[in-house]
Amino acid sequence: MSKARVATVWLDGCSGCHMSLLDLDEALIDLAPKIELVFGPLVDAQEFPEGVDVTLVEGAVSSQDDLQLAQKVRSRSKFVIALGDCAVTGNVPSMRNQIPPKQLLERIYVDGVNVNHRVPADGVPALLKQAVPLHEAIRVDLHVPGCPPPAAAIGYVLTELLAGRKPELTGKVKFG
Repeated sequence: MSKARVATVWLDGCSGCHMSLLDLDEALIDLAPKIELVFGPLVDAQEFPEGVDVTLVEGAVSSQDDLQLAQKVRSRSKFVIALGDCAVTGNVPSMRNQIPPKQLLERIYVDGVNVNHRVPADGVPALLKQAVPLHEAIRVDLHVPGCPPPAAAIGYVLTELLAGRKPELTGKVKFG
């Protein structure tokens, strides 16, 4: 039996969902023979690969780079999971939505700064007008809320998907 190709993606979030994934602890040992981790912060891959079976996406879609990566994830993944409250609702990243991007960048890089008070032209991806939940950018197959989702819920989701079943999350996760 071939291993499922699994990827994780970190958009605009705090990495708490990835930390929760790592909190699976010994359950990761049970999952390891069944999956091949092909992309994510723990993998040295620069390009999101083709032919991914399951992708867990953490974070809101806040920039043009996020949007392009989300679209690439959707086109190259069979099953996409919005992992955590930021991916499911926009959560903390969407708190900036009341401030126009130009004004936000000036507040961060110019106002009250003593040196180099200018918005960087290189290395900072263009912000979208609004930070949005993943499902507003691409089609999502499953939403796993939580800030972060409990490790047990992530393990349950992966185990069910690897067994060919769609996970039933009622009572297993909650927002916040």
